[in-house]
Amino acid sequence: MTAPEPHSLQAKAALFDLDGTLVATEHRSRAAWTRLFTTHGLPVDDALLATFVGRRGQEALADHVDRFGGPTVDELFEEACGYLMGPDSPPPYAVPGAADLLADLRGRGVPLAVVTSGLRAHATELLEHVGGAGLFQVIVTAEDVQAGKPDPQGYLAACRALGVHPADGIAFEDAPAGVSAAAAAGLRCVALTTTHPAADLAHADVVVPDLTTLRWARDAEDR
Repeated sequence: MTAPEPHSLQAKAALFDLDGTLVATEHRSRAAWTRLFTTHGLPVDDALLATFVGRRGQEALADHVDRFGGPTVDELFEEACGYLMGPDSPPPYAVPGAADLLADLRGRGVPLAVVTSGLRAHATELLEHVGGAGLFQVIVTAEDVQAGKPDPQGYLAACRALGVHPADGIAFEDAPAGVSAAAAAGLRCVALTTTHPAADLAHADVVVPDLTTLRWARDAEDR
């Protein structure tokens, strides 16, 4: 089998989604959401679970809360988090190429940010799989924004904190909501097919299977 062609990138800053982009977590998130719905006697399928990917959990739950017949969004979210963090939850793992790419970018002095729909404690724990939260100058989580992806608020906040114009940055995403958020913020976007097929990510500038084929150009002539 022929190895995939490398993709050469260059920007003044790199902004990463977390779940599914740097760390593979969809398998455990799907297990938690599935358990939440089935515990309450509600049917759940792939189409429903796809509506949660890349979004803040509370906002995704708000679309379905009326079906639960009583519990609030916050109560349901807390219950789902309990399943997510339980001892029988399947473990997360680094997306192929993530740790190497981050180490390379950090070594080059490229400003780095995480923009995640998850909570800060969740993000801090997951980032240990790819080198630790200390690699990033900025971490924007669900607690830091009024509206989650596909709203661009998180990416715009990260660009401001990094002191970089969105047109000079690249976002890395794995879900349609994240690709839309990056585009709305004015960022170029690399999408990974770790959680969605390429057809669902067609609005990204580059679509790749994971982070192993990406390299950072030294200057414009290397691109």
